[in-house]
Amino acid sequence: MMDKSLAETNARVTAPSEQETRAGKKHAVVLTPTRQAFRRFRRHRLAVVGVVVLAIFILLAVFAPLIARVGPNAVDLLGRNQGPTAKHWLGTDRTGRDTFSRTIYAGRVSLLIGFAAAAISIIIGALLGALAGFFGGWMDGLIMRFTDVVMTFPPIIIILTIVALTGPGIIKTLLIIGLLNWPVPCRLVRAKFLSLREQEFLVAARAMGASAARMIGVHAFPNTVDVLVVYASFGVVNAILLEAGLSFLGLGVQPPTASWGNMINVARNLQTLEQQPWQWVPAGIAIVLTVLACNFMGDGLRDALDPHMKIG
Repeated sequence: MMDKSLAETNARVTAPSEQETRAGKKHAVVLTPTRQAFRRFRRHRLAVVGVVVLAIFILLAVFAPLIARVGPNAVDLLGRNQGPTAKHWLGTDRTGRDTFSRTIYAGRVSLLIGFAAAAISIIIGALLGALAGFFGGWMDGLIMRFTDVVMTFPPIIIILTIVALTGPGIIKTLLIIGLLNWPVPCRLVRAKFLSLREQEFLVAARAMGASAARMIGVHAFPNTVDVLVVYASFGVVNAILLEAGLSFLGLGVQPPTASWGNMINVARNLQTLEQQPWQWVPAGIAIVLTVLACNFMGDGLRDALDPHMKIG
């Protein structure tokens, strides 16, 4: 009997309690911040749709030579101004060029300008914002006053003036757009650095003798990635729309190179606008879908990277 009682006692001592079991289950479902952000993003259905749509356009642009039946500038003189057919899925333009081929090749140019211009503005803005927010004082005042001056000028007026003086082109267009859109990320990064520079981990790094470059690049800057990622989606949208507007006015990407902007330029002709919609509608739809996809992604990233959001 004593052996039996001793065995039961040992079993009770060694067996995990109900509280320990629950604690273990809770510990098993603990998520890292990255996984939490990914899970929140995945629950944002429109953001996921945006990722899929943008991925489709990127794949179409990358593999355009494999997808398009003919080149974007190949001319079919017998099929000019022709509507959609088995040979030309989206019809042809006034010179007989295939609209489908030009639309997916135009995606290469428009997406390149969008992503490259956004990257330029983020690099410049993040660097200036980090310097202003970290050092403060006269440097902060100088950078912020310069930022205020740049923001007072209407971007589209400045872009039109510069393009009119220097001439249009792909490289010029993306550089001009990128160099005029840095004030927003600059202010975002500065605000983040102002809250970070007095945090304990930066104070400790400063006390240990870390250089300013190390504190900015290694300790503080990684904490600004969330705001920059969210801005990037809207920066791409802004750059694509600016390029479309410039090309529509004939001051952006020049023919025969196709971009979504200069493809809808043909809609300035009333006859084409009313009777030949296949020449400009596909490019217009591509712009709308890309802009919506990037906006949905931006909303999803903003919610996913917000630490106050709860996982349902």
